[in-house]
This record gives sequence, C-alpha cells and structure tokens, in this order.
Amino acid sequence: VLTEQGAHFDTIPSGYEGALYLEISPRSFSILVRAGSRLSQLRLRQNKNEENSLSKNSLSKNNDTAMLALHKESPLVSSDDTININNGLALSVDLQGQKDMPVGYRAKRHAGLIDVDVAAALAIDDFWEPIIIKERGHLILDPDAFYILASREAVRIPASHAAEMVPFDPMVGEFRVHYAGFFDPGFGCDGLTQNGARAVLEVRSRDVPFILEHGQIIGRLLYEPLTAPAEILYGAALGSNYQAQGLRLSKHFSD
Repeated sequence: VLTEQGAHFDTIPSGYEGALYLEISPRSFSILVRAGSRLSQLRLRQNKNEENSLSKNSLSKNNDTAMLALHKESPLVSSDDTININNGLALSVDLQGQKDMPVGYRAKRHAGLIDVDVAAALAIDDFWEPIIIKERGHLILDPDAFYILASREAVRIPASHAAEMVPFDPMVGEFRVHYAGFFDPGFGCDGLTQNGARAVLEVRSRDVPFILEHGQIIGRLLYEPLTAPAEILYGAALGSNYQAQGLRLSKHFSD
C-alpha cells in the first residue's frame, strides 16, 4: 500500500487525506483484476498513548502477558496443543497430515491465469503439485518456490480480538511465511469449530534451500484487542473460505 508523497510501504501517516495505491507484483501465477476487485485489507489501530509505538516489534513484546491471560479465559489453541507464546503465539508446521493425503501444495511454474473475482473455477492440478510425505516427515523448500502448508495447531480468535501473522521472523528461518496474514474475529470459534481451525501458511523460501521438519515453528501470530467485540463473526454462516479447515487452497480453486 502506498500514499501520496509516502516514504514507506504499508504506512499511512496520522491525519492523511488522499488516495491509496496498491503495488501489484504477481510471483507465482498471472492474475486478472478489474475495477472493484478486492486485493487487500485495511486495519486501523487506535493508540491513546502517543509515546507507545505501534510497531510490530512493540506489539509482540508487550502483548505476550495479555495473550497468556486471554488464553486462560478463552483458549487460543485446541486443548491438545501446548501453548507457546513468545513474541506472539508460535505456530508449527504439520508435515504428517492424514495417511496418503497431501501435507501441502507447491505452485507450478508457468501455469494459467487466475481471475481474482471468480470462485471455484480452477482445477487444482492445473496450478498446484500435491506434496505427499511418506516417511521422514521433512520437506525441502526450493529457493523462491511458493508453498501452501497447514499449521499443526488449531487456532481460535475470539470475538473480542483480531490477529495477524508476522510475515517474516528471522528467528524461525530465511523464508516469508504469510502473504495474507489477517485472522478475523470468530476464526475457529463457530458452532462447527469450537476446537479451532488450522492456519493456512503461505510460504516462500528465500535464496537457499531450507529444510522443514514436522512440528518446527514456522510463524507467530499476534493478537490485538478490538475497541468492541465484533457483532459479525468469521464463520460458516458468512461462507468464510477457511473456517473448519485443515489444508485448504484459496476460494479460486475447486475442491
């Protein structure tokens, strides 16, 4: 996201009035967009203490205590998972999955065109290679290849909060873990998914191959309180694409 006379990406100065612009640079697939296509999401943060920075670093460092308290009140992961909160809720990768089923997908190179406004119109096999791991439970990420994986933990976002995946954390590896990292209130919390829903991880390695092991921490989720609990929650009633999910591709692909 860019603003007029802006000096940084994804930064809108306080009091700004003017147009917003998106820089679009497809990396894996060519896309078709048109006027009115929805490509990004805007979240507004309110800070009553001007001396308290709202950077991602300050949020993660100052938020752990509040997240632990929230977990005791309303579990953030399913009861079978061990909570790991350190600069955010740690998420690990699932490379076991179900027997003979893919644990992930690797984007094919030179695939077809994706119309971002059309749902369930594309065959998975035309765009993705399924990843099936039969023995050792590890995956080698090829440089600059794009992967869809799932978290081992089942996550819950209560109505009072929203969450965001930290897109790059040098402590967990040289890769970017999420390109669409917003989690809405109600994720993993509706009548079908009281025990949570798996997070879909969009992963791209950087300049060198990188080995992932089952259960390895791959990203961190930051929870932030809303000014008031959300009245309309993410979930099956809205036709939300990723509710009650295991491994799942975007809405553009037909199951």
